[in-house]
Amino acid sequence: MSALGLVLAAGTAAAGVRPAAHASSAELSSAVQEGLGQVKPVRLTLPEPTGPYRIGTLALHLVDHSRRDPWKPAKPARELMVQLWYPARSVAGHARAPWLSAGVAALQLRGLPAGTVRLPDSHGHLGAPVERSRGGRVVVLFSHGFGADRASGTALVEDLASHGYVVAAIDHTYDAGAVEFPDRRVETHAASSPPPNFDDPQDPVATKAVAARQADVRFVLDRLGALNRGRDVPPGAHALPKGLKGAFDLSRVGVFGHSLGGATSAAAMHADARIRAGANLDGGMFGPVLRAGLDRPFLLIGSAGHGRDNDRSWAALWPRLRGWRLQLQLQGSAHSSFTDLQVLLRQHSLGLPPEQVEEMIGTIDGPRSVLIQRTYLRAFFDRHLLGSPGRLLAGPSSRWPEMRFVP
Repeated sequence: MSALGLVLAAGTAAAGVRPAAHASSAELSSAVQEGLGQVKPVRLTLPEPTGPYRIGTLALHLVDHSRRDPWKPAKPARELMVQLWYPARSVAGHARAPWLSAGVAALQLRGLPAGTVRLPDSHGHLGAPVERSRGGRVVVLFSHGFGADRASGTALVEDLASHGYVVAAIDHTYDAGAVEFPDRRVETHAASSPPPNFDDPQDPVATKAVAARQADVRFVLDRLGALNRGRDVPPGAHALPKGLKGAFDLSRVGVFGHSLGGATSAAAMHADARIRAGANLDGGMFGPVLRAGLDRPFLLIGSAGHGRDNDRSWAALWPRLRGWRLQLQLQGSAHSSFTDLQVLLRQHSLGLPPEQVEEMIGTIDGPRSVLIQRTYLRAFFDRHLLGSPGRLLAGPSSRWPEMRFVP
């Protein structure tokens, strides 16, 4: 990955449709290099979570010995990193976790002059004790876009945790941009040969990636169940946060993701009946779910110009959604608006010219876009996992005019 691997991955992992003038990774990289001389040092920040709870976080190294790695078959087991986010009872004495691990951050910043940019800290506190809830807390899983990583949705993930959810953000090794393991080994992207065509719902690379990812999701759910019972503690997790055992309510599980992570959400729901509700943030669809459909609640949120009228996979899935369903469209947004880049590129362009930034994250105000996404995503999971229907998802709101309801 280049110094801006996260930016390039998020910008090129298509939603299933692309603007005609979409720039290639090489063009973006060239634009960045040309602009580096004008970049001033800046500390990037993520929006404050809106909920009442402080947040704890923990990185888990999980090893699935039941399957070989689909991208590197010589590896006898599939290794994953998962970031767990949860409401914390106290954060005193627990440092804030960095947005990216040290090894991944060094890789992403490689080639930038020292002091050009400082990556943000998260709002999660490492190893903080869990704020318990009678019966356990609802669990939501997050799946990143192709070539991105588990940190790319931190602003959305943290907000759910601040409102009482436990969220497990999964790194899908080798189709992620980079993943750092506890032994400081960094595994980089190895899943783009041949390059996938995200406009084609039958694309073999994208279909393979989604199949591997849905297996990742099911495995993570299994391991969370074991962890909830106090069994099978993952390697390197010898000092688990106080109160973690029994903290999850795994009878109420949801999933969401961006881009290929959105396709993963639908695929995981199709494969695993434990998942009760799912959301797709601007991602095309792949795999058997397109034929089988879903009988549980599913939410589609598209960027401006992305919907059933120009995404064959959304059009195919829509009539096969037999449970509660809703399609929304965030006006003024672009594909990468549904990642942390929505706010980070507003704070620092990283040398990208304005037209490239706009192509990636649209024209919508960054913090406003994140707030809208947080509000609607939480309303969806509140309704279908907590049984709190509210009124937000019933129709357009004068408070949030940017969110269009698609009939």
